[in-house]
Amino acid sequence: MAPRKFLFEDKAFGSKPQRYKKGSKFSCGMLAFIIISSLIFGFLGGAGAIYALSGNKNFSNSSLGLDLAKKTYKVTEESVIISASKKVSPSVVSIAVISNITDIFGRNATQNSQGSGFIITSDGLIMTNKHVASDLKAQYTVLTPDGSAYKAQVMAQDPLNDLAILKINASNLTPVNIGASDDLQVGQKVIAVGNALGFQNTVTSGIISAKGRTIQASDTAGSTQEELSGLLQTDAAINSGNSGGPLTNIDGQVIGINTAVANKGSAEGIGFAIPVNVARSAIESYRRNGKIIRPFIGIRYYSITKQYAAENKLPVENGALITSGQVGVPAIVVGSPAAKAGLQENDIITAINNEEVNQDHALSLLIQQYQPGDQIQITYLRDGKENKIKLKLVEYK
Repeated sequence: MAPRKFLFEDKAFGSKPQRYKKGSKFSCGMLAFIIISSLIFGFLGGAGAIYALSGNKNFSNSSLGLDLAKKTYKVTEESVIISASKKVSPSVVSIAVISNITDIFGRNATQNSQGSGFIITSDGLIMTNKHVASDLKAQYTVLTPDGSAYKAQVMAQDPLNDLAILKINASNLTPVNIGASDDLQVGQKVIAVGNALGFQNTVTSGIISAKGRTIQASDTAGSTQEELSGLLQTDAAINSGNSGGPLTNIDGQVIGINTAVANKGSAEGIGFAIPVNVARSAIESYRRNGKIIRPFIGIRYYSITKQYAAENKLPVENGALITSGQVGVPAIVVGSPAAKAGLQENDIITAINNEEVNQDHALSLLIQQYQPGDQIQITYLRDGKENKIKLKLVEYK
């Protein structure tokens, strides 16, 4: 579309436009003055208009015919990723593990593996995954960003989550800035840092693709499996060796712990991280008790989604369906608080202390807000009818 033309009238102070008649006295100096003044005021007016419009959130550079938006966004995105990685990288460590194993022929052998972690205290406490630090008899070596190597000891393992705490004898370390994970939004920019494939402090970026995911996680051999719930899903590249490293927001605050990735070949760009609030409560428990203590109600369940509810004709699209999903495995643990309170298989738990159980607030995450010995109220559905009971949480053994 051709540029629009603008006509100007001299209506300053309400005066009418004047025409210079042929033969009127009009000096060359006056003409030059008017031309120069017009150029100056025209420039200032144009600059002022651009400045004023640029302060308007609804204003686009394209409306001026300027192709600046894409370049400005690119510079901004790059700068925040650079800034965030600079903030967190001094706190990210590599973890080398040497384990003694017995092969299928009964022979003893040495196995080397690696993972990542991040410093949580200046005197050497390090958070990582439990599957990185699962063997209490293994030898652990932590490599800090400055190239120093330290022998490490496993101090605590989370009984319910893929988390562990290591300790090295060091001082004046740089701990991470721990953020919060409750208010994270799908589509939010995130950054993963870790020891990917042995390359220390590898940085990748992406977004939060989903929240509240439940997965069946296994090791590379598929020999061990565990269910992990309430996870953050991200398309930031997570590779072997990234386990235990931080997932951060654009401010460099840790908002998750990288823990799993979809099988290569079956999917791309699907990784999972434990929300940092779970790690925060683990750290607080360790500081208070010298170990990580988790509350327990004693049920096996499936997190309900809209699709699952439709397929199974459930009365609600959110909640936790009490079921083991396996023949011969009880949905209610014998002697547990759930059994004593009268919960049954196929009950649907919809709230804990009136806080709704949904995809953003998984049952396990809600329960882990409390301590063993706390009494909680559970709202549940049985045969379509809502009920409420109270039970006392116990320590998970």
